[in-house]
Amino acid sequence: MYLFLISIAVGLLVGLGLGLSETLGYGWSTFYGVLAFGLTQFIAGRVIQKRVKAVMESVQAVLMEGQKRLQAKMARWQMRPPGSIQAMQAEMARDQKVFVTEALARTEELRRFVMWVPMMKRQIATAQFQLHWMIKDFKKVDELMPKALFFDPTMTAMKLARMYMLDKPTEEIGKVYTKGVARLRYNQNVLLAATYSWILVQRKDIDGAFKTLNRALEKSDNETLKANREHLANNRVAHFTNAALGEQWYALMLEEPRIRQQRPRMQWR
Repeated sequence: MYLFLISIAVGLLVGLGLGLSETLGYGWSTFYGVLAFGLTQFIAGRVIQKRVKAVMESVQAVLMEGQKRLQAKMARWQMRPPGSIQAMQAEMARDQKVFVTEALARTEELRRFVMWVPMMKRQIATAQFQLHWMIKDFKKVDELMPKALFFDPTMTAMKLARMYMLDKPTEEIGKVYTKGVARLRYNQNVLLAATYSWILVQRKDIDGAFKTLNRALEKSDNETLKANREHLANNRVAHFTNAALGEQWYALMLEEPRIRQQRPRMQWR
């Protein structure tokens, strides 16, 4: 808003200044006024964009550093288990909440650009939606969901997962899925198809899940989708699993990953 208004003001000042002073004729005054408007938009826009990018990079840096510390701790625990798995998971959740809370605080710095950048409020809501999801703050997730932008498969899959958690009608979930996969390229539909078919299996709509996977495999050659389709086709519903998708799947919070503990090898003397 501010950028647009300032650009108009600059354009008018240049155009009217040249015209009223009779420095140039009406046509050239208008041309330079429009040019001044465009240049102001471009230059100021680049400056603001650079500052927004710097904030987002700082958020990403906090997350990457936090994830690196968690992975290092997990590796140590797998070699030397500290105790119960529940205690380990609780400690990891506390550690994650610390750096995610820091990342959330940094996203608040973007609010100073709200009146400068179109859709900035929705961009902030989108970033915060993902961060609150990471720490399972679903009350805040539900508050942000109507404001967020679901522009990629991961975000749409999170929306499908939350709708399932909230026990939304299958028809509503199906509409979100159909819209989400409509313009995806080859193999970009894997997470969405895996999520939606899993939801249908949980709701005992095996035929619907099979048809979903059939259609999805017209635009994908993913082995997990193929395996799940074969399980459903051969009445092996209990074998249906998205575990092979790894962290991408477990990040949706629909299932808990299995943590394997490595037993220390005994050394014989």
